[in-house]
Amino acid sequence: MEIYDAIIIGSGQGGTPLAKKLAKAGWKTALVEKSYAGGTCVNVGCTPTKTMIASAKAIHTIGRAEEWGLKAELREIDIHAIIKRKSDVVELFRNSAQEGLEETDNLDLIWGQAAFRERNVIETKLRSGGTSLITASKVIISTGTKQDLPNIRGLENSGYLTSTTLMELKEIPRHLLIIGGGYIALEFGQMYRRFGSEVTILNLGDRILEQEDIDISNEVRKLLELEGIKIICGADTKAVEREGNETNVWFTVGQEERSMSCSHVLVAAGRVPNSGDLNLASAGVATDEQGYLVVNEYLETSAEGIYAIGDVKGGPEFTHVAYNDHLILLRNLLHAEKQTTDRLVPYCMFIDPQLGRVGLTEAEARAKGLNIKVACIPMSRVARAIETGDERGLMKAVVDADTKQILGVAILGEEGGEVMSVLQMAMLGKIDYSAVRNMMFAHPLYAESLNNLFMEFDGDQA
Repeated sequence: MEIYDAIIIGSGQGGTPLAKKLAKAGWKTALVEKSYAGGTCVNVGCTPTKTMIASAKAIHTIGRAEEWGLKAELREIDIHAIIKRKSDVVELFRNSAQEGLEETDNLDLIWGQAAFRERNVIETKLRSGGTSLITASKVIISTGTKQDLPNIRGLENSGYLTSTTLMELKEIPRHLLIIGGGYIALEFGQMYRRFGSEVTILNLGDRILEQEDIDISNEVRKLLELEGIKIICGADTKAVEREGNETNVWFTVGQEERSMSCSHVLVAAGRVPNSGDLNLASAGVATDEQGYLVVNEYLETSAEGIYAIGDVKGGPEFTHVAYNDHLILLRNLLHAEKQTTDRLVPYCMFIDPQLGRVGLTEAEARAKGLNIKVACIPMSRVARAIETGDERGLMKAVVDADTKQILGVAILGEEGGEVMSVLQMAMLGKIDYSAVRNMMFAHPLYAESLNNLFMEFDGDQA
């Protein structure tokens, strides 16, 4: 049995850089990966979806060409070429990640399915055949999540699609019905609507994006419906059945029973942790009811010397959280000086226009009983949006009325994530809203209208 200083299970956006940095710090390190280097983000998540979303946006832009004084038309949508471009980008990123690992001294890359034999002993069923037995005083679990399959009668045998399999489909669905109303559902819904599919979204909740403020949720719904996407909220899907080239879906809305036929069904109703194959009980690692690993503020599990980073530990499931987890754990392991408390966790939903969010929503701030002020301006008041011809969306900020500190921001608009990041840095630096209101931005940026946004608090006219 080979002895290491650290074993990392999973080569995603947390596991890969952590393995390389520990190895470079002199730790003899093993990284176990069962499929591809790069994890969910590179292979089936962020990289492929955002690549295909770029194609969908180009289609949408060509369709609006006359608004910019251009006579242009879209001759054909080549889904094969779109998928090939996506696959080429994924392969580029994946190979780069793998080469970086293979070229790192003091680091062994092991391909196979890992499981605990005991607390610090990992047995791997090697992809090449046979098994490997290794041990280390520190084990880091970074196995991420996988598609959740809701308990719907007939779904398992209906030929349903996931976000992964849909991106490999060599045809454009005539009618894509999506079960779910979260980030994945909305991004894929808009993408395939722009590719030419009829799109229906069945959302179980009373509104899409229930974690957002109502005005943000309503604005997102409005812009999606303007593109012809049908959204049904309060829809509880009961049964799915494939019949020939059609799929029949039965669902209820309140007490009303409804049905709909479509050509394809996409399941986008959440994800579950990749923890079931790890034999965690033999290591004494506790999980919650859903299988997420329970960690403390130092990312340590209930078992001494075993840590978890990224989606598998629950909490906000974003690539950038996994990456930041690795930075925190690296500092813990090398210097014992960093923890996860009080992190600002931003995110961006890549519909078009983007929704960038960080900090508290208005509803969360009011639920905490905070004395707040709220400002909101439509993108039709943003000079850059008017000039570029896309006035969809809005800017919204929540501030503490007493301290003037920025508590939360939502930017729904072109480059919304980039504008949000400006205010994230202001929040991290404890820069109050009056400083942002009065600072000089380059003209004419989207960020320049943050002057106007924060003028709203003082009744100033932009």
